[in-house]
Amino acid sequence: MKPGRVVVILNKGSGRKDGQDRKSKITDRFDFHGIAVEFVEFEPGNDLEKIASDAASAAPDATIIASGGDGTICGVAAGLMHSDNQMGIIPAGTFNYFARSLNLPETVEEAVDIIAAGEIRQTNISVINDKVFLNNASIGAYPAILQTREGIYERWGRSRFAAYWSVVKALATLRAPLKLTVNVNGKSFKHRTPLVFAISNAFQLNQMGLSGEECIAEGGMVLLVAPDTNRWGLLKHAASLALGVAKKETDYEMHCGTEIDIEMARRSRPVARDGELAKMKGPFKLRMRREALNLVVPADLENSVR
Repeated sequence: MKPGRVVVILNKGSGRKDGQDRKSKITDRFDFHGIAVEFVEFEPGNDLEKIASDAASAAPDATIIASGGDGTICGVAAGLMHSDNQMGIIPAGTFNYFARSLNLPETVEEAVDIIAAGEIRQTNISVINDKVFLNNASIGAYPAILQTREGIYERWGRSRFAAYWSVVKALATLRAPLKLTVNVNGKSFKHRTPLVFAISNAFQLNQMGLSGEECIAEGGMVLLVAPDTNRWGLLKHAASLALGVAKKETDYEMHCGTEIDIEMARRSRPVARDGELAKMKGPFKLRMRREALNLVVPADLENSVR
């Protein structure tokens, strides 16, 4: 059903940093559909979950829209988890995995047209220690990659090529592996690894060249554990993901579960969630939240598994 009112939470710095132009296009297109639009803008470091939650409380009848990259969408989703508000997406990031998994278009006008049509689907989301992630969460090498990526973006701009180059540069200096115990649905496994990577988005798995869609279809998430190898071996595994030629049990060991616990000696670790980095205390508990979001999706979306 067509929304009568929308609130757009806008990250002006996402993707190509075209926030002002994007804001104008969003306004014009909602005007075209006769829908009232308000904007909430935020600065890096703001509590996006609280911003989204406050917006929903102030406008319980409004569709709350995230306009930004996967990190922005994740933050807004966290604030709307189990809310009655509908959530729309106007993607504006580098990879846009979550939006692409829903077959959402990456142009402003087409994304607004989808929101105006108002087709709703309840969607599962994942949490690590009660913090939401929509695509992936990781511990180990990937947080180091994110730190390197920001410096590369500052120098060369945001692009998928720059993101892949940050993988190579970060892994070239990687040192100590993680020693951890992984408990999956009650079964325990010991690992020594530089990287653990949890994925709850089947589209991203396919983009990485990995199987596991059936795990997500059954309501679980996939945990990839990289083999313990030297830095050049890890570069090979990372490149296999980037090129979409990774193989289960060759490049990564794969676990599937609805409840995954990760324990390690050093309890506090940087954790990456959908491209955003923060320190968290272990043990790390990964869980699924059922039908937690009322998402606006294309009317012709046929995928039962995103």
